[in-house]
Amino acid sequence: MSSEPSLQDEAARAGWLYYVAGMTQDQIAAELGVSRQRAQRLVSRAMAEGLIHVRLNHRIGACLDLEAALRDRYGLTRCRVAPSLGPGMDPARAIAPAAAGELERVLRSTRPLVIAFGTGRALRAMAEQFSFADPVQHRIVSLLGNIAPDGSATLYDVISRVAEKLNATYYPMPVPVISDTPEERAFFMHLRPVRTVFNLARQADVTFVGVGQMGPDAPLALDGFVTPEALRELQALGAVGEIGSWIFDAEGRYIDTPRNALVGGVRVEPGQGQPVIGVAAGPNKVSAIHAALRGRIINGLVTDESTATAILQRD
Repeated sequence: MSSEPSLQDEAARAGWLYYVAGMTQDQIAAELGVSRQRAQRLVSRAMAEGLIHVRLNHRIGACLDLEAALRDRYGLTRCRVAPSLGPGMDPARAIAPAAAGELERVLRSTRPLVIAFGTGRALRAMAEQFSFADPVQHRIVSLLGNIAPDGSATLYDVISRVAEKLNATYYPMPVPVISDTPEERAFFMHLRPVRTVFNLARQADVTFVGVGQMGPDAPLALDGFVTPEALRELQALGAVGEIGSWIFDAEGRYIDTPRNALVGGVRVEPGQGQPVIGVAAGPNKVSAIHAALRGRIINGLVTDESTATAILQRD
């Protein structure tokens, strides 16, 4: 193996010197023996590739005000609002550190917990951001199936990454996300290992979910779980959002449709006493998050400043 440092090695070292050692870019250039321009590019690369994770320790006043307003309006048990990154930036990156902090808070429980997870980009970003060194006795369980229509594993898996970082026992739901027929779903859900995971997920002490939108950029459509024609039919029925592939309308009521009856997994029922924390942000998700809050499908929320403001303006 070559002992020569790779470009990623250099970027990681530059990022460490900038964010941890507090060096200027001129000092980093001198330390690494490169030009100032290259030092600047290496620091930018370290951040862009996720080699450096930044946590904000100061709670910005505007974000605190939004948290209080959301808690009061929707009766939330937990709420975290992160500063927005601005137009054109990925909202999942903005909320990942705050969501990771919320997960770490749950993991600090001395009582063994069952922690259930949905899937999605925001939850995956949270899973990459959190860190926890202490051994845990918690059990990690999936809310829904992990098999895509083509037989491959679904993208943005969360529980395997969380369990890997914790070295904890985890329980995937070994069924298709969407079955082809009600009979096929019934067959899968009747299997003993599936029933075990299903019942465990239903009894979760804490649940983390993503919130998907049902517009033209619906994750269910982009990932091949609904056809364009089926998406239009669901929109005609009033679909605005989904959690764990279960589709709901603007009032946060699950839509009575054959499509919902094919979902392989646990439906998050409204009005739960245990924490159900939605992790989602972005202008395209405002309607879906708002509906999930109104219908009390979620009783906790991690989002960003601009999304929180837009949600509050809807009422």
